[in-house]
Amino acid sequence: MATGRMKLELFRVVQGTGRLGVLTGLGRTGQHSLEVPGCLLYTHCGTVPHLTQDTLHTLSTLPSVTQITLSNIAEHQEVLEEFKDGFKKFSGLHDTVLYCSLHDPAASFPTGHTTYKTVSVWGSGGRIELTVEKFMDLQKTIQPDWYQSMADGETWQTNTSRKRVRKSVDRTLAHLDECLLLHQKSQELERVEIFGVVEGGDILEERVRSAKETAKRPVAGFCLDGLQTGSMDQALRTQLITAVTKELPDDKPRLLQGVGQPDEVLGCVEAGVDLFESFFPFQVTERGCALSFSFDISPDPERAGRAPPAVLELHKDTDTAGETQQNGDHVIDDQTQMTSFEINLKDKRYQDDFRPLVEGCGCYCCKNHQRAYLHHLLVTNELLAGVLLMIHNIAHYHGFFGALREALANDKLDLLKRRVLGERDEQIKTKL
Repeated sequence: MATGRMKLELFRVVQGTGRLGVLTGLGRTGQHSLEVPGCLLYTHCGTVPHLTQDTLHTLSTLPSVTQITLSNIAEHQEVLEEFKDGFKKFSGLHDTVLYCSLHDPAASFPTGHTTYKTVSVWGSGGRIELTVEKFMDLQKTIQPDWYQSMADGETWQTNTSRKRVRKSVDRTLAHLDECLLLHQKSQELERVEIFGVVEGGDILEERVRSAKETAKRPVAGFCLDGLQTGSMDQALRTQLITAVTKELPDDKPRLLQGVGQPDEVLGCVEAGVDLFESFFPFQVTERGCALSFSFDISPDPERAGRAPPAVLELHKDTDTAGETQQNGDHVIDDQTQMTSFEINLKDKRYQDDFRPLVEGCGCYCCKNHQRAYLHHLLVTNELLAGVLLMIHNIAHYHGFFGALREALANDKLDLLKRRVLGERDEQIKTKL
């Protein structure tokens, strides 16, 4: 089976593995592109949580690729089959590339429900068991522009046996071969791309085997699964990704699933990852928090061209007990736990704080509202709190990816790492 028009053009490779480029030929017409390293647009059933399409498009530089998940859509298969025109038209999405993954990266789900022939996804109505045939029927009904192959990804838990990990790799390769066979026979999926999934748990040999075998298949790119936040520390994750990417072709993209924190993103980009899922801003919003970390690497912080601009201030409250951690030193086992990249606006200290969420941020929320107002909205459970926080958190997160690409282009990756990981802590220590 020949792959479609999707093509990764690399401009630079930094320190042997960090890749800067653009993914072209996206969508059925091939007219879309996506800069790498970059992130997808995270949605629930095609809608960014808290935001209408009109509100969403007040943001600049949105990704050209929208992510949907089978866990949210599988239970609506009969409705979509009756509709007949695909999920993009059903959900009112326009001028975007649709990518369909298996699981929602922001949601936890029970494990222990895979078999040799099936995997399970969990929707609002409970568990939905998928065979390869049902999985592919769903893809034909959804009509995405690209999708990940069916995979057995339940080996991220600590102390998973080597035998179970080996089974996961074998099953995922078997699922991929069946998906490719049905894909090739399907007229509905003629211009649709398929990504192979690399499994292997925390076992280096199985990761390498999975990567080598998946790379032999005619896939458009690769999903790196089972490496999500909470499953392992960053050092092991980096080691495994570095080994995997050595086995993958340079001209195909690598999408990492389940990792979104800025410190982890930086480490994974250095290991050779191209694409990420942008669920992290949603998680921050659900905690009633605002992203506030610095990523300014430009000599002129007033220059235009990136939203939001630099974060120009340090936060005096980052040493509050129970609220923050040292960046990069702790594995977040519970993804509801607050990180050191955000501020908790439910805290009483913000009730009379009349500054914007982030000084210099160009988003609608920061230009029009203060921390005190967001605090008021949160403590009174107003729906507008989620809207304003989501606007800011998406803008800030995508601004970070813009700074990351600029850093790779201008040999400033070490400077960006100091901004994101170290410089804030050092300056706080100096002030104490």
